[in-house]
Amino acid sequence: MRYEPGPESEDCVGAAFAVDYRHRLVFTRDALDPSNPALADAFGSPADRPHRLLVFVDSGVLEAWPHLPRQIAAYFGVRREAFDVAGDLVVVPGGEGAKNDPLVYQQAIAAIHDAGLCRQSYALVIGGGAVLDVVGYAAATAHRGIRIVRMPTTTLAQADGGLGVKNGINAFGKKNFLGTFAVPWAVVEDFAFLETLSATDFRAGLSEVVKVALLKDAALFRALTERAPGLIARDREATETVVRRSAWLHVDHIATGGDPFERTTSRPLDFGHWSAHKLEQMTAFRLGHGAAVAIGLAIDVLYASEVGLLDESTARLVLDTLASLGFALYDEALERTDELLAGLEEFREHLGGRLTITLLRDVGEPVDVHTIDAAAVRRAIDSLAGWSPAERSAAAG
Repeated sequence: MRYEPGPESEDCVGAAFAVDYRHRLVFTRDALDPSNPALADAFGSPADRPHRLLVFVDSGVLEAWPHLPRQIAAYFGVRREAFDVAGDLVVVPGGEGAKNDPLVYQQAIAAIHDAGLCRQSYALVIGGGAVLDVVGYAAATAHRGIRIVRMPTTTLAQADGGLGVKNGINAFGKKNFLGTFAVPWAVVEDFAFLETLSATDFRAGLSEVVKVALLKDAALFRALTERAPGLIARDREATETVVRRSAWLHVDHIATGGDPFERTTSRPLDFGHWSAHKLEQMTAFRLGHGAAVAIGLAIDVLYASEVGLLDESTARLVLDTLASLGFALYDEALERTDELLAGLEEFREHLGGRLTITLLRDVGEPVDVHTIDAAAVRRAIDSLAGWSPAERSAAAG
């Protein structure tokens, strides 16, 4: 720590200090098999007493995995010397509705209170991104922060949403208006959970994989383009490969990108998100996050092509790849363009400072811009409305 004179007087000083964080990311399969130590190891060895924890589970996960309570009891039951499970399993409603209903947050924080958790206790939360967000917000605000271990159970949460240092809930009709930055104690990714997802939920996370590939990894983007049929068929090896890589790229950006708590104006991992967040709101969340991000990416690459940043053939390749992964790239909500464009100011307000939108010069070459040409956005949307792979193939023939 160092102290520096303030700008006006030597009586005004500022303290500059750094805090070390560790972001633990664990990949495994069948994490709750009592013979698998990966989850227990993520907590670390207890110091002077067993780790005290409360377990939260997404209601959708519980429906797909009805034996989960018994598995959890068995897993920690054979580790009683290391773990003290506080209270009963807490079931949290799944889906975006959990973030829209303040009573869900109240339920989570009441459970933490009733279990008598302290700052050195843990909330273990098993579920999709919305449940991770709302329980994470409760954990971050109880006692100003208890430790959280996340077990994301969807491709969207494993590839992106469950990995970061953000959590929160929706309010005032805005996505993530209330929330905090809180580094998770650990993120444990169990690929077995992906096997019971619906086709829609399985596909949803692939848009975030496309996003981070476009920003940071041209080889990953090529893999997505080439392996799309295997991914849609839910080939295990293909799925685990791209989800692992996406997860690592997200965590690496948080850890080494220089701005983990987003104090500056650039937020590259939100590429494609200014319109995606607004589309979710405009459709009353009929469009899920992954589907909205796919459309947001399509708009932004076509816009980049419209304004001369990105080669048209590259923009079209991105659209082809998204479509080959099963995403619809147009929604009737896009016809309300003025309402959609209002999302730019909401995005700026949420980020702070001047408007900063990440676009592409090429795959793996992001660029930040600070103004958006509304007419070019409209042209991009008009182009998207008339685009389909079948039409393009017919035109080429």
